[in-house]
Formats: sequence, C-alpha cells, structure tokens
Amino acid sequence: MPFSRSHQLRCVSRITAVQAICAILLLNSALSRQNPAEKEPVRNQQSGMSTGSAHAPVKDTLSRPITAGGFVDGAPVIFIDVTHTAGIDRFHHRSGGPEKRTILETPGSGVALLDYDNDGWLDSYLLNGSTFPALKGKEAPPRAMLLHNDHDGTFTDVTEKAGVANERWGFGVAIGDFDNDGWPDIYVSNFGKNRLYHNNRDGTFTDVAETAGAALGGWSTGATWGDYDRDGYLDLFVPGYVKFNPDNPPIVGKGGIPAGYCQFRGVQVMCGPRGLPGENDHLFHNNGDGTFTDVSVKAGVADAKGYYGFSSVFVDVDDDGWVDLAVANDSVPKYLYRNKHDGTFEDISYLSGFALNDDGHEQAAMGIAVGDYNSDGKVDLYITNFSDDYNTLYRNEGDAAFADVSFRAGIATLTIPFLGWGTGFLDYDNDGSLDIFVANGHVYPGVDLQDWGTTWAQRPLLLRNLDGSKFQEVPAATGSGLAVVVTARGAAFGDLFNDGHIDVILNNIDSTPTLLRNVVKNANHWITLKMLGGAKSPRDAIGAKVFVTAGGARQRGDVFSGGSYGSSSDQRLHFGLGAATKVDRVEIHWPSGAKEEIAIPAVDRIYTVKEGKGIVAP
Repeated sequence: MPFSRSHQLRCVSRITAVQAICAILLLNSALSRQNPAEKEPVRNQQSGMSTGSAHAPVKDTLSRPITAGGFVDGAPVIFIDVTHTAGIDRFHHRSGGPEKRTILETPGSGVALLDYDNDGWLDSYLLNGSTFPALKGKEAPPRAMLLHNDHDGTFTDVTEKAGVANERWGFGVAIGDFDNDGWPDIYVSNFGKNRLYHNNRDGTFTDVAETAGAALGGWSTGATWGDYDRDGYLDLFVPGYVKFNPDNPPIVGKGGIPAGYCQFRGVQVMCGPRGLPGENDHLFHNNGDGTFTDVSVKAGVADAKGYYGFSSVFVDVDDDGWVDLAVANDSVPKYLYRNKHDGTFEDISYLSGFALNDDGHEQAAMGIAVGDYNSDGKVDLYITNFSDDYNTLYRNEGDAAFADVSFRAGIATLTIPFLGWGTGFLDYDNDGSLDIFVANGHVYPGVDLQDWGTTWAQRPLLLRNLDGSKFQEVPAATGSGLAVVVTARGAAFGDLFNDGHIDVILNNIDSTPTLLRNVVKNANHWITLKMLGGAKSPRDAIGAKVFVTAGGARQRGDVFSGGSYGSSSDQRLHFGLGAATKVDRVEIHWPSGAKEEIAIPAVDRIYTVKEGKGIVAP
C-alpha cells in the first residue's frame, strides 16, 4: 500500500534516525509501484507517462470536451488576446513533425520576460524547437525570437541585431545576471549544446557557454539561477530529461521495441519517458570570473537515478536564508533538495512530502509555480501534471514539510482532463491574494480522434484564490483570452504594459504564441518593486524575499529565475493591495543575509529598491 500524506508528514516530524527509516519505507513503496509485475491497470508500466486511471469524458453543454469548451457567455472578461495587435504572431514555433512520433518532438519550448535593454519595459524571448532534417543540416533550422517592447502595446523583432536566434532545438530559458554587471543574461537549454548569451549592454548578446564551461550536451530542460553558496554570484542548475539518439529514436517496431510497448489507453503513441534512460542534472558553480565549475556530484544534486527532469527553481522553502532547490520530474518522484550551507544539499524529497502526491504516487510533473498563496509567510508550490491526473498544490507546513492540499483547496478534479505545462501564482485582480494560472496542451495529437474528453489544443485555466484555503475556477468568457484553445507549453507572467496588471505570454508548440493582456477593471491598488542587490548579493537580487504589509494583511514575494515550464517571468515583485491606499511596512531579506525595511511613499507605482539604499531612481 502506498503511504498516505498523513504518514509522510508524521515521518517528517520524527528524529533523524526515524526519518531515515521513514525515507526507506517511502522509497520502497514508490519502487514497488514501478514493478511491472504489479497488477495496477491504471498505470502504464511499460513506457509512457505516469498518470492516473482513465476518467469519463467531461463535456460542456455543446458536447465539446471541457478542455476545448465550457465557455460562458457574459462572464467577466479577465484577459484579451492581443497577440496580433502586439505583433508577436510573426513568430511561429516548430517541433518535429505533426504526428509527434518521437518524444523529442512533444515537450515544446519555454518563453522569457526580461528587460534586456534596461529601459524599464519588459521584452520577450520566445524559444523555438527544431526538426530532424534541420539537425542533419538538410534545412534551415527554426529560430528563436527576441521581441523589443515599444512601449505602445507593440513589439519589434530584434533577434538578428541581438544575436540570440539559438538555431538549436530549444526547450528552456532562464534569466539571470551571472556577472553582476546590471544587465540580464540568457541561458538557453537545448537538445544539443546549450547557450549562455551574455548581455553586451548595447542591444547585443554573445554566446559564451563554451568558454564559460556551461554548454553541456545531450537534452537539457528548464534551468534556474540562484546563489546557493551566498558568495554574491548566481550559480546555475540545469536539469536533464532523456538520453535520445536522433539517428536511432525509440519507435515501436524498431530497435527491438515490441508492438504494444508504447501505448496510452490502448492506443499506440510515441515512446517515453518511462523505459528510456534519463539524463543527469547539473549544478554549475559561478567562479566569479565568467566561468563555471560543474559541482553536481559534490553538491549531491547530480540525479544518479537518471530521473526525467523538466523544470526547476531555486527558492528558500525553509526560511533559513539559503536557497533550496525543487525539481519537477516527469513520471517519477519529484526532487526537493535542502541547502546545508556548506556547498552541498540534502535530498529531502520523500521526507518533505514533495516527491509524491497525497496517494503516495509519482506524477508526470511538467511545471512549477512558486508563491505564498495563503499568506502565512511560507512559500508554497504548485505542480502541473499529465491528463487523467490532477495538478498538485503543496502547502508549506514549515521546516520544509509539504502537504498535498489539492482536493481540500477544491482545484484537483477540474484539472484532471487537462495536461498542464507552464504555470504561475499571480494576483490577477490585485485583491492581495495569489491566484493560479495554468497553460495546457496535450502531447498526443491522436487524442482528438478519441472520445476521451481531452484535446490536443486546450484552453488555459485561471483559479481564483477565495480565502487562502479554497480556489475557484474563473469562468472562461466566450471570446476572451481564457477561451483561447491553443497547444500551450511555456508560460511567463509579468506587467508587460506597466499598468499594474499581470499579463501572460504563452509559447505554443507548432503555432504562433499567445499574449493575454490583463484588462481587469476595479478599484484595487498595487505596488511593484524592482530589486537590486548590493555588493554581497547578486545584482538582480535573485533569492531576495520581500514582505509587504497593507490593509491588515502581510504578503510574501520571492525573486526567482526559472520555474513554470522552461520559462522565466518578470523578476520584479508585484503586490496587489486591494482597497488599501497605503503600505504600512516593507521588510526585505536580501540574498546576502542582510535585512532591511523601507517606506513606500505612494501606491500604484513601480519602484526600484537597492540593497542598503532604499528606493532609488530607476
């Protein structure tokens, strides 16, 4: 029998010796579920994704699958689709062929929001995939696109000038100022060698991955930047997914793979990730001189099990002032590593309750959202998963113990037909409570031929925070941004128009992107803080925690890089204030360990805050 969450939490609370016993029991429980001899029909033990049992189709009043229907006439409009008017539909993503015969073609790519030219407006970087002919040099490879924000609701393609086309099979992008020069740099995770685009501070970038020692190879996914050893320089974690040979891809009937080995609900599909060898993960220590040293094994985060990593994030989950590391793995247990303050990490995945869901099962995790949704001062985590399974909300119970509260929060069942990817906590209506956005899209195009209640292209989900314990789906108003039906993968969140509302950009596989502008109109107030670290912190303040008290409520915001699915969001911290017209207190915990309080002169403003200096000119 799998261990329940209550058993896991009891394990967490015991002394060290008992913790070790609990960990072994939990691990044995997980391994027993992966035994092909175990007669558990709801889980594909041959190849494919770890998912739940087949569910009855959920359809709307027009008999459409709920993943591509359920629109509500007259519902409040939260987002509008401004993709075309903004000019970003000039980008078109490609990833292999339309049939998706191999696993390399299915995950799609991330997207980043960054102010690459430091003009105070968010620009966008959309990663592209590739094709097998392009890998062999038989056709021009698809190109990534950097879009400059023109401050008037439109964007200009500056890829050529900037030199960031990538022209490799791209999966993840993470933004961080690795050399502390005040300008954001771009790390791109590819199939093949990765890129580290150094910002030249003149609108151009130079790929320094090879000279920096961070190029890798194989198949890398959603990376994250963070100063794990608190030396003032950003380090880099890069998860690996699957070992894949494009000259000998895993296809049924070839290479010894028997018929019937790769199936989903009895239908033949592409093979993997289960049954395929996994890539290792890598931690690169920043040497402070433009180079990095791979310390993965020494630090204890190399992933010797060869799990299938998709997304990652450095964030301080136990509030000891040192960033920890969470990794979303596909179809195997998730990782949570606790920072030991000595250059190494402790694997607390099982002890923390984060490795599995409440039923003690591994899930096919895709994306990670980070935020304090219940305003208790502790950071919580939300994980998107495969269809026929629910997305998982992990509430931080303190001391790095997490509880799966998805069903209690009222948001588990409604996510089951959807296949989630990019995700984030955001306060879409500025009421002071963090809501959840989920980008969705299937990996098997053939689902459209089946009556399973799920679809290849899917609409996004917006979950409104009701009271810090319950969420409710926001109706998708007909014709609005929540009613777009797209093949979403990467998702990034930020105030693209500097109007105090959080917008969303989606990178859709084999399609144009989607830009959703937040058009909520109410009387709620807000502040946004751009954090600048001092001499002993990373310049972009990744790892900083900010607590804002206003209207009797205290909120937490964390500066982080990565997360979502292979994406990087606005690193400015946005706080909705509800009806409050003043901020009572702002407490800042800088990555260096310094603590500081500042006064906010007025609401509905964007402020730049420098460590030790308070509010400064932008």
